[in-house]
Amino acid sequence: MPIPTPHIELSDISQIAKTVIMPGDPLRAKLIADSYLSNVIQINSVRNMLGYTGEYKGHKVSVMGSGMGMPSMGIYSYELYSFYGVENIIRVGSAGSYSADLGLYEVVLAKDAWSESSYAKVQGGYDKPFIEPSDALNARILAAASSINTPVRELRIHSSDVFYRERFEDYIDINREYGCACVEMEAFALFANAKALNKHAACLLTISDSLVTHEATTSEERQNSFTKMLQIALEASI
Repeated sequence: MPIPTPHIELSDISQIAKTVIMPGDPLRAKLIADSYLSNVIQINSVRNMLGYTGEYKGHKVSVMGSGMGMPSMGIYSYELYSFYGVENIIRVGSAGSYSADLGLYEVVLAKDAWSESSYAKVQGGYDKPFIEPSDALNARILAAASSINTPVRELRIHSSDVFYRERFEDYIDINREYGCACVEMEAFALFANAKALNKHAACLLTISDSLVTHEATTSEERQNSFTKMLQIALEASI
């Protein structure tokens, strides 16, 4: 497929970094670019899925939204890997805790993801319910977290296709039977694409709410207050 692709308008791959930080929310991508990067250029605005490239401590870094859910993450990460020469994608996002001892604002690095989703099987024939991120990229992230003295918990996560479940209590069984500590909606597809394409992927999450205690952050807090996670991702990207 030639570039630009159907969902990314950039025609010059030299303007995108080998490592892309991907929040779900395109406005969070803009916030990261505005707050942390210098010499920023905008590389995408198709469907308002904002993307930017700039410099962090003298190193080229790109940041781009993925949208919500596995189909959206699947599209954008596949195009970045396959057609734009991207080697590493670090998802940064929010998650709901399944455990009473995993509280608001704690940072989680996915050691693997469990999902009921058929995404990986349909996309590339991978038919296991668990899928792993890149060991090498996870190691870089843990080293980066240590270098800035930020605690990170490496845990199994649940990637769900459904945000609003009719059986709210399902999370109890998922936590008990599969060992999932928290839930998000994109990492399983990202890891599947990376596995299929021989690329690298990782997922950093900040706990935004708890299904156990019912504590929750606001949308503004989710957009503006996840600084620890973002700093880890940026340090790992260089």
